Amino acid sequence: MAGVLDSVDSRTQLAGTNRLELLLFRLGGRQLYGINVFKVQEVIRCPQLTRLPKSNNRVVGVAHLRNKTIPVMDLSLSINNKAIDNIKESFVIVTEYNRYTQGFLVKAVDRITNMNWKEILPPPQGSGASSYLTAVTHVEGELVEIIDVEKIFADVMGLPEDVNQDLIDEANAIDSERPRRVMIVDDSSVARNQMKRVLEKAGIECIVANDGQHGYEALKGLVKDGIPLEEQIAMVISDIEMPRMDGYTLTTNIRKDPNLQKIFVLLHTSLSGVFNNSMVDKVGANYFIPKFKPDDLVSAVLSVINKGYIDKKH
Repeated sequence: MAGVLDSVDSRTQLAGTNRLELLLFRLGGRQLYGINVFKVQEVIRCPQLTRLPKSNNRVVGVAHLRNKTIPVMDLSLSINNKAIDNIKESFVIVTEYNRYTQGFLVKAVDRITNMNWKEILPPPQGSGASSYLTAVTHVEGELVEIIDVEKIFADVMGLPEDVNQDLIDEANAIDSERPRRVMIVDDSSVARNQMKRVLEKAGIECIVANDGQHGYEALKGLVKDGIPLEEQIAMVISDIEMPRMDGYTLTTNIRKDPNLQKIFVLLHTSLSGVFNNSMVDKVGANYFIPKFKPDDLVSAVLSVINKGYIDKKH
């Protein structure tokens, strides 16, 4: 166990290889769950928690770590399972998502496993809109469920969708030959729909794809009749972590395809804390924005529609 906990910080550099490392854990039963190590800052025994009055019941308290106060969510309760018992003997996975640091209370930490994104599959059809799964895989014959963290945030913390009126006015004033249409590629249905709603407020039409492979196939489908891609969409907005094909590999494939390579690619991901910006240049993406501030996203998209690029000072 100590080896697993001590090695997290040194296991976060697989980006760009279509591989990932999963930290495997359990929530009290036999089911095994996973989270990408790329999002993990550390794993610790549950520290002393302070309960906040009137907080969401899935937030078991706040912890004071390294001069930070972070909320700790019961991950089992957050996916509608029963609450984790004996909290003092449990663990907290400290992560950074969407520009925020938070902890997830889990019952036991198992191990870290190295996998190819092709082995990470979409959840079974029929799992329902209320499902908290974003993907599944198998490790040594055992099913591993990967949780849609964006959905948990939406339920527990709420996600902003308001767009500054000045940006909406700017969108209405743009006179450009570039299409007011983008493709969103994200495996989280919550994130896809959130981005779609936000961009539509600025009059931007959205095509959606639920992972990198789906997005790549959809892009190739758009150009099959010979119409240049940049005449159909202004840009591709892609998550990085996705089953079957991650965002880095999608970007690399776009740049290798002569029919797709000119399109603007914006990487938009919750991997804000440990994200290596050099990877943007390495795979050929044009820009990176950490999730999720509606005004940042809308402003970036409007800049591309209006000028074809984003000012690096943006």
